[in-house]
Amino acid sequence: MSTLNWRRDPDYEQRMKRLRRETEQIRKETEQLKRDNVRLRQLNARGRELLFSAEQLCSLPDTNSIPPRPTAPD
Repeated sequence: MSTLNWRRDPDYEQRMKRLRRETEQIRKETEQLKRDNVRLRQLNARGRELLFSAEQLCSLPDTNSIPPRPTAPD
């Protein structure tokens, strides 16, 4: 019969705690990045809306530069 030459790894618990902390930190950062991405998509959409509105305003004929026609007296 043979005996196992097993020794407890003294650093195992410390490594596991560190890995759990790092995993939790990555999870938090990932969630923050997701929130940031949602906000950036909203801001980009708003920016596109504003650009479209500005293009529409700039492409309208300038009716203020044409003097109004005089009206005939009643």
